[in-house]
Amino acid sequence: MISIFEIAKSVEGTFIQKCEDTVISHLFTDSRKHFNESESLFFAIKTESNDGHKYLNDLYERGCRNFIVETDIKPKYFPNATIIRVKNAVEALQKLGELKRKNFTGKVIGITGSNGKTIVKEWLYQLLAPHKYTIKSPGSYNSQVGVPLSLWNMNEKHELGIIEAGISQPGEMERLQKIIQPHIGIFTNIGTSHDEGFKSREEKITEKFKLFSQSGIVIYCKDQEDIDSYLKKSNLSTLSWGWHSSSDIIITKQLVRSGNTVLKLAIHGTENEFLLPFTDKVFIENAIHCICTMIYLKIDPDIISKGLLTLQPIHMRMSIRKGKWGNLLLDDTYNSDLVGLGSAVQVLHQQSAGRSKTLILSDILQTGLTDADLYKQVSDLINREQIELVLAVGERISGKLDCPHCKTIYYSTVEELLASEYLDEIRSSCILVKGARPFRFERIVNYLEEKAHQTVLEINLTNLLHNLSYYRSLLNPGVKIMAMVKALSYGSGSEIPTLLQHIGVDYLGVAYPDEGIELRNRGIDLPIMVMNSHEEDIPHLVKYKLEPEIYSISFLKRLIENTNNTEVNIHLKIETGMNRLGFSETDIPELINLIQSNPGIHIASIFSHLAAADEEKHDEFTHSQATTFYKLATEIKRKTGHKAMFHLVNSTGISRFPMYHFHMVRLGLGLHGISSVKKDQFHLKPVESFKTCISQVREVPPTQTIGYSRMGKLNETRKIATLAVGYADGFRRALGNGNGKVLIQGKEVPIIGNVCMDMCMADVTGLDVKVGDEVTLFGQGLPIEKFSRRLETIPYEVLTGISERVKRVYVYG
Repeated sequence: MISIFEIAKSVEGTFIQKCEDTVISHLFTDSRKHFNESESLFFAIKTESNDGHKYLNDLYERGCRNFIVETDIKPKYFPNATIIRVKNAVEALQKLGELKRKNFTGKVIGITGSNGKTIVKEWLYQLLAPHKYTIKSPGSYNSQVGVPLSLWNMNEKHELGIIEAGISQPGEMERLQKIIQPHIGIFTNIGTSHDEGFKSREEKITEKFKLFSQSGIVIYCKDQEDIDSYLKKSNLSTLSWGWHSSSDIIITKQLVRSGNTVLKLAIHGTENEFLLPFTDKVFIENAIHCICTMIYLKIDPDIISKGLLTLQPIHMRMSIRKGKWGNLLLDDTYNSDLVGLGSAVQVLHQQSAGRSKTLILSDILQTGLTDADLYKQVSDLINREQIELVLAVGERISGKLDCPHCKTIYYSTVEELLASEYLDEIRSSCILVKGARPFRFERIVNYLEEKAHQTVLEINLTNLLHNLSYYRSLLNPGVKIMAMVKALSYGSGSEIPTLLQHIGVDYLGVAYPDEGIELRNRGIDLPIMVMNSHEEDIPHLVKYKLEPEIYSISFLKRLIENTNNTEVNIHLKIETGMNRLGFSETDIPELINLIQSNPGIHIASIFSHLAAADEEKHDEFTHSQATTFYKLATEIKRKTGHKAMFHLVNSTGISRFPMYHFHMVRLGLGLHGISSVKKDQFHLKPVESFKTCISQVREVPPTQTIGYSRMGKLNETRKIATLAVGYADGFRRALGNGNGKVLIQGKEVPIIGNVCMDMCMADVTGLDVKVGDEVTLFGQGLPIEKFSRRLETIPYEVLTGISERVKRVYVYG
C-alpha cells in the first residue's frame, strides 16, 4: 500500500491541508459507497452531470479523512483531513493506476471489443484462478475511472491480472494503454455499440487496437473479417481462431448434444474435444477466447476441459422479484442493447416455467444501426423466443416490430403506459422489463412489484453460480451433482431450482413430496429425490415422478403394494453411524430379496450420510462409515443387478474426502457460500443478504428507556433508529439488548432494548442516518456465520428461520 503523502507526490498534487500520513487501502469516486474511514481516499471528480465536491461535507461527517480535489477547499471545514489539489482528478487517479501497474511483476491480460468483454474476463478468472494467483477488474470497471480503480488492488502476490477496457470515442484508449500495458491482448468482437462516437467502423477498430500496441500477442477470431483485415496490415503478433482453414486454432466441428455444445478444435495439428455447458452462439464465442488464451499460457487441454464444464452464462445487473397478480418480474432496467437484450431474454425463457412471457421494452439507443435493421433483429428475437406480449415504449420503436404471433402494444412514454392501466391486466406472467436509462423503467417495476414491507432477503444468483462452479472444479471426472433444495432452498425461495435446472445439475433433493410437487408444477423436470415420504404420499410420488428415499423394509413393502407394478425409481438409505434413518446390515438380505422379486422397483442410487464430515477429530469414524457404506452398497448392487449410483458426501465432504465422491455428491449449504472448511470459504461467495431499512430516527434522553419491559437503558442522550424488522421476520429476540449488531453505513451498531415482533431499535449515535437508509442484518460486511454465532446456532437454522413474509429478491451481478 502507499501512504497519502506518497500519493500526493505521485499525482503531482499540492497540499491544501496536510495531516496524518495515513496508508491508503481504498480509493473511491462514488460518495454513496461505504468506505474504511481513515484508510480511504476520495477523488472529487467533476462531470457534465455531477460534481464530487458537493459531497465532501457529507463524507467528512461520515469519517473520510483524505481527499483529492480540483478546486480550493476551505480547510477550516475539514480540520482533521488531508486535502490534495490537482488539476484533474481523473488524470490523478490514472497516474496512480500507472504507478501500480509499473510495480506489478506479473502478466497482464487486456480485453477489449464491442461485446463480451466482461463475460470473457469473468470466465478467464474462473478458469485461471485455480492455477495462478489472479486478480481481475470488478464488475464492468472498464472506463477511464474504472480501470485505474481496478489496478489499485494489484499487489506483489498476484501472478496474473485480467483487465477489461472500454471506450466510446477516439483518444481514450491511448490513456488506458498506458495504465494497463497488457502483455496478452484479447479482442472479443466488433459490433454496433458506441458506433455514434466514431467516424467509421475502421476508426473504431483502429482506436480499440491501440490497447495492444505494446502487447506480445493478440488473440482474436479470424472469421471477423474487419478485425482480420486490420491485423494483416499491422505489426502485431497474433493467435487466431475460427472456422477459416488458415486460423491458428481451427474449429473442425460444433454440434449440440443434450443441451451442451461439443466443440472440436485443431490445436497445433492435434484435434481436441471440449464440452461446453450451453448452446448460445455468443457464449460459445466467449468460451473459445478463453480456451485460446489458456492454450497460449501452456495450460494442458485436459485441465481446460475440466474447467469449461464449470462455466455458466453470466447476466449482469438483473434482479428477479415477485410481482402483483401472480407475476414474476425480471428487472433489467439498467440499459438496453441488442446483446444485453439477447441475454436477458434467455433468463426470461429460463424463469418462465408455467407462466406466459411478457417483454416491456424501450427504444434501443446508440447502436449505429438503422431503425429498420435494428428492430428486425429485435423482432426475430421475440419471434424465436415465442414471447406472447410486448409493451414497447418510445418513438423510434413505434410500429417497427414484426411479430405476427405476439400481441404488441406501443406507447410513446412511460407515463402513457402507466396511465393506460394495461399493466393491471397482466396475470401469471414472467415479465422482463428492459429499458434504456433515460426512460427510467424503474417506475414500471415499482408499479408491478408486489408490495411488502421493506425487509428483504436478497439472493445473489451470480454468486450462487460461482459457488456451484467452484465445487464442480473439485469433483472427480464423471461425478454428478445432486443439489439439495429442501426447505425452499434453505429459505432462499423456489426460483433457485429453476436456475439449477437451466445450468445443468443432475438431481434435486427435497425433504417432502409437497416440495417436489411444487417444483413439478413450476416446470422442473430434473430427477427429484424425496427424503421423507409416507404411505399416503405414494400416489403423488408416482403421479409426479418423484423418487422416494427408502430407509425401512416396511415402507418398501407399502410402496410395492401400492404401485401395482408401476416402475418407480427409489434411493436406498444405508445406516452407517448417523443413527437417524436407514437400513442396517441385518436388513440387507431381506431388502435384496424384495428388490429381486419386484421388477417394477428400480434402484436409482444407494447412499448414506456422514455424521461428522466437517470435524477432523472424527475422520477415523468417517472413514469407517465410508468402508461400511461401500461394502453394503456394493453387495446390494451386485446381487440385484441394478445400475445404481453411490453417493455419500455433502458440501464439506466434497472438499475433504474426494476419495468418497463415488458417482454423485450432494451439494447443499456450500452452494450458498457457507462452509466450515477454510480453504473452501476463501473461494466461496456469499449468496444471501438479509436487509431492512430505517423507519424512524429520534434523540432519546437518559431519563427514558427503549422498548418493551424498559430493557433499553441509557446513560446519556443517544440517537436511536427504529428498524423495520422483528422476530416475526426471523430476526430473533435473542439479538436484543446489545447481543445483536447490524451494519449501517459500514459500521456495526448494537440493537438496544428487546426485539419486537415487527421492529427493533439500534443505537446509531454518531452516524448521520435518515429514514429509508439501508440496514444489513447479515450479508456483505457482516457474514451470516458471525450473525449465527451471536444466536449460538448455525447458518442452516438462520436461513430456514427467515419468515415467508420477507420478500425474496434475486439479483445477477
